[in-house]
Amino acid sequence: MEVSEDKLYQKANFLSLFTIIYNLVEGIVSMILGYEDETLALFGFGVDSFIEVMSGIGIVIMVQRIRQNPASSKSEFEIRALKITGTAFYLLSAGLLAGIVLSVVNNHKSEATFWGVIISLISILVMVWLMNAKKSAGKKLHSDPIISDANCTRVCVYMSLVLLVSSLIYELTGFAYADVIGAAGLIYFSVSEGKEAFEKAKGKSCVCCKHD
Repeated sequence: MEVSEDKLYQKANFLSLFTIIYNLVEGIVSMILGYEDETLALFGFGVDSFIEVMSGIGIVIMVQRIRQNPASSKSEFEIRALKITGTAFYLLSAGLLAGIVLSVVNNHKSEATFWGVIISLISILVMVWLMNAKKSAGKKLHSDPIISDANCTRVCVYMSLVLLVSSLIYELTGFAYADVIGAAGLIYFSVSEGKEAFEKAKGKSCVCCKHD
């Protein structure tokens, strides 16, 4: 049975609200535990959770405005959401770069903690489900902002994997910079996704201009 567009937007709205609430809780808990355990990787992971919150807020605003203004062009609202998600990616990249610099300058070694492993495992399970659900809704609605938000969630999956793997590698081998190498890869991915989000926003702006 084909799902109506309004139902799909309701689903997208629910997924974004869940993303916001989950990442707020995850971010606060990770920062507190990371501070108490003096674990930079876990503390940084908590800070980065708030970037996903920013992208989620952008989608919630977009969905609400589209539903309140069904007769209006969706492009205007989608452009704003894409720019918010693109900005979130760039902020995430800046945060990761700052973490790398601090780790290298302070010669800080990543530490494996019980809570770091637990939080990363829970995050992987939740974020994989969220990513797939958002991508499915985005494709059915032909919505670039929702698909970009799904990609933002995918970065969070990779970050959870980096936190988990770096902790395990350090625990087993003592290699101090496993998380730094992984974070560097995430920066490249985040910048690429941020650039793509802004390019899609620019493309939609050009389409709007042609119709004016």
